[in-house]
Amino acid sequence: MRLATAETPAADLGHLCYCTNIHPGDSWEETRAALGKYLPEIRAQASPGMPFGVGLRLSELAARQLEDQPERLPEFIQFLSRHQLYVFTLNGFPYGQFHGAGTKRRVYLPDWRHPERLAYSNRLARLLCRLLPPDIDGSISTLPGAYAAHLDHPAQDAQPIAEQLLQHAAILHRLHMESGRCIRLALEPEPECLLETTADAIGFFQRHLLTPQALRRLAELCQCPPNHAETLLRRHLGVCLDCCHAAVEFEDIEASLQQLSSAGIALVKLQLSAGLKLDRVQPSHRAQLRSFAEDHYLHQVVQRTPSGLRRFDDLPAALEYLEQAYGAEWRIHFHVPLWTRQLGDFSSTQDCVRQVLARHRRQALTSHLEVETYSWHVLPPAFRDGNLVDAICRELKWVKEQLQ
Repeated sequence: MRLATAETPAADLGHLCYCTNIHPGDSWEETRAALGKYLPEIRAQASPGMPFGVGLRLSELAARQLEDQPERLPEFIQFLSRHQLYVFTLNGFPYGQFHGAGTKRRVYLPDWRHPERLAYSNRLARLLCRLLPPDIDGSISTLPGAYAAHLDHPAQDAQPIAEQLLQHAAILHRLHMESGRCIRLALEPEPECLLETTADAIGFFQRHLLTPQALRRLAELCQCPPNHAETLLRRHLGVCLDCCHAAVEFEDIEASLQQLSSAGIALVKLQLSAGLKLDRVQPSHRAQLRSFAEDHYLHQVVQRTPSGLRRFDDLPAALEYLEQAYGAEWRIHFHVPLWTRQLGDFSSTQDCVRQVLARHRRQALTSHLEVETYSWHVLPPAFRDGNLVDAICRELKWVKEQLQ
């Protein structure tokens, strides 16, 4: 949906959606059934009588089925039109199964070293070209290169990752020339990944994508003059800032936004999400921490002490060191509803989202905003307030209230 305040024209604050990765489904049949069930009801409640934006998640299987079976995409486009829905952004992070026990580290595979990731991202871009409304640019968020533990030699592995990103940028340029639709890929920093923070992402661009050698390679791929390559790269590649990830990493959000701007790297997409935090870890927190240590997703933990940060790749691993953490601050990568400030002994990182939205209200940071609370189904029951439709609509309403 288009966003507006009393002082700011709608187009200036961009488009808001929620990410449909909250709905389980790997095949196109499963995905289409979930979209048919939830989207009309959510639009009617969250955006009555007005067009409603969709942040679409397609697995590799669903994307392949949607593109390869000619009757499916026109039917989906008709569904979108009938219900006043429009797709402007895709979540291209999870390649395969996303929901289900044991997803954990598998969600990062194949990563950007592998041709399967490039082929999947190219397919998503082709589909988005056909789904986009004529007056809106598109975005696709993706994993930040790779999960760090999957890399034997991170410094060496960065080069093949950069090569495939350059190849994808060339595909996006070609689609732009052929269709007039501009699509941008957004690398999404996440704890325990090759790019954990905004600063990591900026460094990767500067060391591997904006070098003279990389720009010559892009010019070769795009068959364009070398002095155009940097413009093309900055147009089609950028960053997705996930507020939960940034807060868990203790980022200074104002500084991160300023660093992106100073580096001339596009903030393609904001993912509006909140995580968990404990200001001072205590022995009494063990039982409640265990209630969040579920077996579907990774819940990375970052601990802050006077001597610095310590990272754990998952909450169960952090719990093994709980006694050593007494008195320290923990932040946990577990997406919780945006409206929630307190969850038992935990508070949320909602303040980071508030800060970003306050900045966006003063001066738009990007035109794509996406609520992403995919972990609703694994929240401890005590913190699941109402049904899924109401929860999603309540989050969207909360975001609009912050902007007004």
